[in-house]
Amino acid sequence: QVQVVESGGGLVENGGSLRLACAASGFTLDGYAIGWFRERPGGEREGVSCISASDEPTYYRESVKGRFTISRDNAKNTVYLLMNNLKPEDSAAYICAARRTPDYCTGFALHFVNYWGQGTHVTVSS
Repeated sequence: QVQVVESGGGLVENGGSLRLACAASGFTLDGYAIGWFRERPGGEREGVSCISASDEPTYYRESVKGRFTISRDNAKNTVYLLMNNLKPEDSAAYICAARRTPDYCTGFALHFVNYWGQGTHVTVSS
């Protein structure tokens, strides 16, 4: 079955850290641009970060710059989102997405996605 699956969410205190993982099955992430999105209850899905197939360029939405880092480990067929100094407003379901063509990012929101994950929940307590 071709899919991407997120993991690593949870409950963390204000200022804490989490590392989310986006693992692919049924295909290799190598050669795909990968984006992270988030969706708050009652809110719209918004782009958070994007990493190109060749690792560069990467993009971040302004509110997470300097706190979040996206990276990929092709040997593990996984893309990570390291989130430091988390704030209550970061609480959301985090969803990863994969796109084959084009395989590079042009902004922090990935469009024309081939595969969406189901999401992993992040809650930051104040």
